[in-house]
Amino acid sequence: MTVTREDLERHLAKLAGRMGDPRAGLYGPGTVSWEVNREALILLGGGCAALMQLAHPYVAHAIDQHSDTKSDPVGRFTRTFTHVFAMVFGDLEHALGSARRVHALHRTIRGAITEDVGRFRRGDRYSANEEQALLWVHATLVDSALRVYELLIRELSPLEREAYYAESKLFALLFGLGDEVVPETFADFQRWYRSTIASDLIAVGGPAKEMGRFLLAAPTPVHRPLAAWIAIFTAGLLPEKVREQYGLRWGLVERATFARTLPALRLAHRVTPGRLKYFPAYIEAERRLAGEPEPDYLGRWLERVALRAIERPG
Repeated sequence: MTVTREDLERHLAKLAGRMGDPRAGLYGPGTVSWEVNREALILLGGGCAALMQLAHPYVAHAIDQHSDTKSDPVGRFTRTFTHVFAMVFGDLEHALGSARRVHALHRTIRGAITEDVGRFRRGDRYSANEEQALLWVHATLVDSALRVYELLIRELSPLEREAYYAESKLFALLFGLGDEVVPETFADFQRWYRSTIASDLIAVGGPAKEMGRFLLAAPTPVHRPLAAWIAIFTAGLLPEKVREQYGLRWGLVERATFARTLPALRLAHRVTPGRLKYFPAYIEAERRLAGEPEPDYLGRWLERVALRAIERPG
């Protein structure tokens, strides 16, 4: 089933009706979503989330045929997270606006799968607003953010995990995914996610492998050590089936490197001031709610420096 414009507007109206202070947007201070998603360290789960998304053939072929990721990866990253941060940290108007813009863009993304992969056959049609594909992308973001947060920052209590998942269902509404589609509880979500991974809905085909190699490759020779470590960290987060289908190595060296890295990352997080370890979008959201809507100039400058550092030569 495809999420239509009418479906989206129905869910956005439902979402707007649930909100208290529209300045706080979907969440606001005190929510587990702000606590987890403000952490810049969760970007270390980005490789895992991306490869998991590409393991769905609909997603892989849509990106292969319609995305400018290869020609402008930094621009693609920036545009994607501009929308994500508007949805998570923006006020209600900006969150709903980004939801409408993303949906409109997705309406233009349609095509055909070019290979036999998993349960799909060459010529099967896909749409970026297909309900189950949207749910899969949403699920990979929830899973990767939670796992990286608990791995590197602190373990959440069962109640906090349940709260985070319940809050994530508000985010799903921004893509037109209602309660009839999204698993009800966190336990239901975990069972569905594991069973989906084990099924033939998730299968790494040619476009996914090619994009995976591109995403994990070093942009310049100087970046090779960092890229090699990111590949190991990503492999460590992936489920065994998906890791093997991408052909990522996970031997004694990789496992030892992954294990040795974790204490260093945890220590780095503990000693880094919050001002530097939180996303600028979060800092700006806190200021907005305090009546001081001032840009996070330092954070935005650091953000630009980081993006320039990973930019691929033209």
